[in-house]
Amino acid sequence: MSTKTQMDTYEVRKAQAQDELKALYMDLYHDENAFNYFMGMLDRAWENRSAGLRAWDEKRAEKGLWYKGRDILGMMLYTDLFGGNLKGVLDHLDYLEDLHINYLHLMPLLKSPKGKSDGGYAVSDFTQVQPELGTMEDLADLSAECHSKGISICLDFVMNHTSEEHEWAIHAKNGEKEYQDRYFFYDNWQIPDEYEKTVPEVFPQTAPGNFSWCPEAGKVVMTTFHPYQWDLNYANPTVFNDMTEMMLGLCNHGVDVIRLDAVPYIWKELGTSCRNLPQVHQLVRIMHIAAQIVCPGTLLLGEVVMEPSKVVPYFGSVERPECHMLYNVTTMASTWHTVATRDVRLLEHQLAGVFLLPGQYTFLNYLRCHDDIGWGLDYPFLQRFGIEEVSHKKYLNDYLCGKWPGSDARGELYNDDPARGDARLCGTTASLCGIEAAEFEKDSTKEDWSIRFDIMLHAFLLTQSGIPVIYSGDEIGQLNDYTYHEDPLKAEDSRNLHRGVMHWDEAELRDKETSRQGRIFHAIKKLAELRRDNPVFDPDADTWVLETHNPHVLGIGRYKDGEKMLALFNFGDHDETAWINEGETYREMIRGYETEGKGVGVPSRDFVWLYHKFE
Repeated sequence: MSTKTQMDTYEVRKAQAQDELKALYMDLYHDENAFNYFMGMLDRAWENRSAGLRAWDEKRAEKGLWYKGRDILGMMLYTDLFGGNLKGVLDHLDYLEDLHINYLHLMPLLKSPKGKSDGGYAVSDFTQVQPELGTMEDLADLSAECHSKGISICLDFVMNHTSEEHEWAIHAKNGEKEYQDRYFFYDNWQIPDEYEKTVPEVFPQTAPGNFSWCPEAGKVVMTTFHPYQWDLNYANPTVFNDMTEMMLGLCNHGVDVIRLDAVPYIWKELGTSCRNLPQVHQLVRIMHIAAQIVCPGTLLLGEVVMEPSKVVPYFGSVERPECHMLYNVTTMASTWHTVATRDVRLLEHQLAGVFLLPGQYTFLNYLRCHDDIGWGLDYPFLQRFGIEEVSHKKYLNDYLCGKWPGSDARGELYNDDPARGDARLCGTTASLCGIEAAEFEKDSTKEDWSIRFDIMLHAFLLTQSGIPVIYSGDEIGQLNDYTYHEDPLKAEDSRNLHRGVMHWDEAELRDKETSRQGRIFHAIKKLAELRRDNPVFDPDADTWVLETHNPHVLGIGRYKDGEKMLALFNFGDHDETAWINEGETYREMIRGYETEGKGVGVPSRDFVWLYHKFE
């Protein structure tokens, strides 16, 4: 497509969206000049988009809803831990290709202060990569190489706050009102104290309260997450205009998926929880439109770590979409609940709700990520079985930390709050499955059982509709990294337990089929290939919870165009029977044997994928 034709297409996209864009913008800001600046900013962003990325947009447009394909398999990783820097990640793309990874989520890599970065989530410059990780040009080079291999790049956009060392914050500390107005500054504690009456604390133990004293300015500033992370005031159109421009700048360096970090928090209003306010959805819709105008191959991924009723609205509607994808947080938490209880009823209940959602919704599914596991479970449902919230959270944490008799899980608590009887959990998938304990005890039987369990959980991940994403290191069963206790910059954050450096010496063992690394790597690879090659895994397949009449065995059914699949997962400690009664004869997809769909046996901590094609 010629440059003139591309320009004409851009103008058409802009013209088609302008009425809605202006209505949404003016409803929030009532400022014609600010809106005109916003539209001019879109023009600049389009002009700065390279010919290569414009061609990439066209390719995406031709493919349509590319991110919904059953061939998509993601990995999230920290650049420094995986490859040292961006060039190091580029050097290891062959490793990712070997596992069929085609969606690469680079954890925060923009410039942030050492020791006060919250893992890169306190950005001091949205236009620069952290120097030791490389440059923006390195990011563009990595993206270009990934695109040549069919790999999409996802990057966090930390939009709720900046670092206190950001240029705007420095001006604000110097007393410049224009920049203080980009944050929430108050002369005294009167208004902040009013906010505190209705706004929950994010980290009540490690960072209590939602405000901090700024001695340089002699004022109070809003800091919802940590004192060094200053909340941005999105009621100020200058903030929204400039932040959107910086987001589009990342897209113009080849980022395909923008992860909107902590998006529910971005609009503040006194007397509310400052979570999920209607204005948030307006802002996300505007950002969606802006991306579709300037870089239509770009997607928005919403980080909404809340109960399902709060999560689903961030998809928007068919007519007015907001986020293209959202995290399936509840399934992740319910999975680890099921690991600890060996009882699948909560997971069945939760999945039944997910399966009823409209097919156009795309969830990003995962077992583990960079963050902790929070126990935001459906406690009203659990109360039916006599389960009380506080004591149950303690049981889950005790079990997964290996404190419960018979537990081989090895995790650590995060942000423990004894006063409220609450804490979250950290640990790699392998260590939480018992592999670490088995290797320490040199118990080969237990190790075999634990590796089988790890593979089963990944099979469950790939059975779900949506985008499965693996956390770096899980593909080789990497264990907890306890060395963080010795690093003064990391010791206070137990999430570093599962944020260990990639062990490339262990990765080399993936070709040794009898090794832990080889068994897990090749099992996941095989599962990904089966998922890619069988239409029954299409996102628009019918899915349902299959009643197994056994509280230890989870059943999931899938059907698409004459293909039927029954997936059975035994979370129990003993071999179990799934008391199903399906009339067809099935082929087990991994092992190849045939079986009737009745009274199917499933070994402990193992799974079966049963397949039938109707003639």
